[in-house]
Parts: sequence; structure tokens; C-alpha cells
Amino acid sequence: MRSSRWTLIVFLAGWTWTMPTVQGEDYAEFRTRELRCIIGNNAAQGDHRAGYNGIFHLSSVHQPEPVFVPAYAGLNLEHVFDGSARFVDRNILFEPRNAHMSFKKVDERTAELHQPPTPVMRMQSVIRFRLVDPYSIDMEFRCVPHEDVFEGGAFGIFFASYINSPLNKSMYYLTEGGNGPVWQQFCTQFHNHDSTVKHVRDKFDWTFTPGAPTFLFTNISPVRYTEPFFYGRFKNMVLIVMFASPEGIRFAHSPSGGGLNAAKDDTNPAWDFQYIVPNCQIGKEYGFCCRVVYKLWEGREDVLKEYAAYKNTVQSIK
Repeated sequence: MRSSRWTLIVFLAGWTWTMPTVQGEDYAEFRTRELRCIIGNNAAQGDHRAGYNGIFHLSSVHQPEPVFVPAYAGLNLEHVFDGSARFVDRNILFEPRNAHMSFKKVDERTAELHQPPTPVMRMQSVIRFRLVDPYSIDMEFRCVPHEDVFEGGAFGIFFASYINSPLNKSMYYLTEGGNGPVWQQFCTQFHNHDSTVKHVRDKFDWTFTPGAPTFLFTNISPVRYTEPFFYGRFKNMVLIVMFASPEGIRFAHSPSGGGLNAAKDDTNPAWDFQYIVPNCQIGKEYGFCCRVVYKLWEGREDVLKEYAAYKNTVQSIK
């Protein structure tokens, strides 16, 4: 039984925020001092369409407009893939969005999505989101391949974030320069063109079966990243996605992955990433951790400070 209830008024630096809190069997609302966030499984919720899991809604006291396309999601578990040609079947390509996925509200700051072994790719997964004051969301992903169905013995996990008509569609990350790291602006010209960025130490190359379809994960950019984070701009805000390790992590971009904007005069970009396991063992657990920061834009030095703070957090846990 789905329900809604009204929350108390939240005061922050003179800013007043009154909105209904939503909660149901398939999703719930979570807040920090600055963020309002709805997390759920593949169910529909208001303007949010069925078939998109993860973060349905993310807004800030500093920017009420949602950063993710309202009909879609951010950090959406989109694909489990290998090098085969079976992904011409869109039901297989988007299996994680269509297969059963349960939602659990662990506490007032934590949500968990669980997907049993999927029908074709036989991948079991758990995604845990935890909101951290004042403007962060920590995500932990764990998965277990249950059957030897992966062509070449490798699998990839693809997460998509559909951005709500930003003026600047670019992702930014650090790459190698002649005198040290430099900022790289990454904005592909069209969908499925030089879409995926590997880490400088990532030596794995997919071998795709002849006839395999073209997707973001099949098209590799010649540029590389050096540090496992990227950011993008949305109005007066910045969205930073940071990983605990670059191991297996690849960035991906599409200028039009989120479809047409509300005005139907431009396209919504996708700021995506992948997790690649080259030589998997059946029954073994794999995974990664990341942090999403959504805050007021205060420049690139501030982005680097947030990344340094996250690295310190990760190292202290180890």
C-alpha cells in the first residue's frame, strides 16, 4: 500500500523547504540538510516512468529543479553485458531495468535495491545508497555471477544518469598533460561515438562477436583519465561522481541519451559509467564503491577538495 505524508518545514540558512514526503513499497524519500532524494526500484512513481531504478529525483535547497530527467533516473542499473551479439534483443540489453528488483528502506538515510539472478545474464546484485550530510550520496554495488554465460569470460555493468537539460552537456575529468594532470572536457559529438573513457592503466580490450550491435560501451575514446572521478555542471550546481578505486571503472557519455528536453528543442545528455570484470569466476562477489556529491559550484579547486576528502574517507575505512 503506497502512502504519502507531510514533513515538517526545514530551515537552512534562511531558506524554507516544504514538500510532501513520498514513500511506498518500491521507493522512498531521503534527505540531508541540503538534498532531497527519492530512491527506488523499477517501479513508476509520479512523473517517473517504470523501468528506471536508482535515484528517481535529486534536488537541493540551492537548486529546486531536479538534476536528473524526471521521467528517468540517475545511477540507474542499465545493462549487464559481455562481448556477444545477443544484445540486439533490447529485452536482454535492458534486462536489469525489466527484471524483478526489490526495494528496502534500511533507515532514514539508507536504501537498498536487490535483484535476484536475472533470467538471461544470471547476475545477482545489491545496491546500497546512503545519504551523508550535507550534500553527498554514498553508493556500494555488489554482484555475483551465477552461471557461466559470459562470452570470453568477461562481464560489464553499466550505470546511466540522465541529466535534465543542462546548458553544458560536458563531463570533466583529469588526464595526462605534458607537465602534469590537466582537465579534459568530454562531450561526444553524437550517440555511440568515442563514448567510453578508460583509465590510463586499463589494458583490457573487449572482443565483440561479429554482428554485435554498437553501444556506448563498444566505442572507446582515445583519451584516458588519470583519477577516478568526473564532474558536470547543472545550473548553479556541480554533480561530482567519485570512485574508491579506478579498478574496472570506465566513464561514458552521450549527448542525447536522455532523449528530448521538456521544450523539445534540445537533447538531454547521459553521464554514465561502467564496471568491467575481465576474468570473472562464477559464484564470486565483485563490486565497487562511489560517492556522488551535489552542491553549489565553487570552482575546480573545490572539486579537487571534495575528491581529496573522499579519498581520505576511503583510506580511513581500509
